Amino acid sequence: MDYLIKGITIVDPFNETSKVGHIYIKDGCIAEIGSIQSVPDAEIIDMKGGLAIPGLVDMHVHLREPGMESAETIASGTRAAAMGGITDIACMPNTTPPIDSPSTLKLVQALVARDGLVRVHPIATITKGRAGKELSEIGDLVTHGAVAISDDGSAVMNGDLIRRALEYSKMFSIPVIEHCEDVNLAGTGVVHEGYYSTLTGLKGIPAAAEEVIVARDIILAAYTGGHIHLAHISTAGSVELVRWAKERGINVTCEVTAHHLALTDKEITSFDTRYKMNPPLRSEYDREALIVGLADGTIDCIVTDHAPHSRAHKEVEFNRAPFGIIGLETLLPVVLEELVDHQLLDIMDIIRKVTVNPARILGIERTGLNEGEPANLTLIDITNRGIINEADLVSRSSNSPWLGKPMRGFPKMTIVNGTVVMQNRKLLF
Repeated sequence: MDYLIKGITIVDPFNETSKVGHIYIKDGCIAEIGSIQSVPDAEIIDMKGGLAIPGLVDMHVHLREPGMESAETIASGTRAAAMGGITDIACMPNTTPPIDSPSTLKLVQALVARDGLVRVHPIATITKGRAGKELSEIGDLVTHGAVAISDDGSAVMNGDLIRRALEYSKMFSIPVIEHCEDVNLAGTGVVHEGYYSTLTGLKGIPAAAEEVIVARDIILAAYTGGHIHLAHISTAGSVELVRWAKERGINVTCEVTAHHLALTDKEITSFDTRYKMNPPLRSEYDREALIVGLADGTIDCIVTDHAPHSRAHKEVEFNRAPFGIIGLETLLPVVLEELVDHQLLDIMDIIRKVTVNPARILGIERTGLNEGEPANLTLIDITNRGIINEADLVSRSSNSPWLGKPMRGFPKMTIVNGTVVMQNRKLLF
């Protein structure tokens, strides 16, 4: 079906343009952007007050397959992404088995070809088995389609291995993505070490556990010239270290999760395991520093760190519950409400951090909203408020702290390579 999307604000950070107009989509391509009033046989979509943006890119997603299909599959995870207006996701390699060999990478790619609803870009491991002892065959993995390497879920504690990974990765122009957490400092902690860990009696993880790995990896990136990408930074100290590195031209990029922008460690007083994640929710001081880092360009990307867990695993005592929350279906409402409604960032810069920047970091070929090209875009209903209930979730898991809370800015349509995969909050495949 062809579409005429009328009266929409078109925000395209790839082309640095923002304007109100109509978009005519014919045979899956953007045929015209402008003041078209009518075209034959096209479905008219009145989007006055809405936004049209390039499809989102989430560079930090856990799809769980292979090995943990009770929590998520490639089929369910990519459909959750489509519901969230996300057209491209990068999947982390901490599966069972991990993505540390071409055979496992090919398995994931085959599952994506069969079951995927959005584009999936696999990330492979830094070390074999994610054991932190021996480098994976980085060249083979990149040759077979890996866009980056990471042992996400745990840091590579051996600094020499990170050095070698950075040196090898330079040959293939891919980033090394680090989960920044010194396991000796973090110990058996489950929340941020601070006032609320003392109040609740829950064991804390100090900010220093993150910051010492951030500092080490920045130094090694400077030494090797390799590209280090720091996953889900969460502390004011980490922001300051990255800012220092960028001022000196060190090849470092970083990301922040939507939940670290919106929530603080005060939430743990409920003992609700939906607020247990790694890195943990930090203090209000840290949250404010993350927002400043986004605004001044220190932080490059906003991600979900979508980490599904089954109800049986998550609904246990706080200390025993696994870390992580889901986020694909709530990314836009959380970010828009937290940053736009409070006038902390403008809409162009926010969309840049969930489209242009992650695509650039991962080397994903993406363009903006251009006439003559296949449509890869998301329509957002800015004004309509709604509530996500557990029954509405497409993900196999429901470990979200935003269930039952009113939100706005839900995607209305997601188009991937010219195919409408979600319309009016309903999947079409």
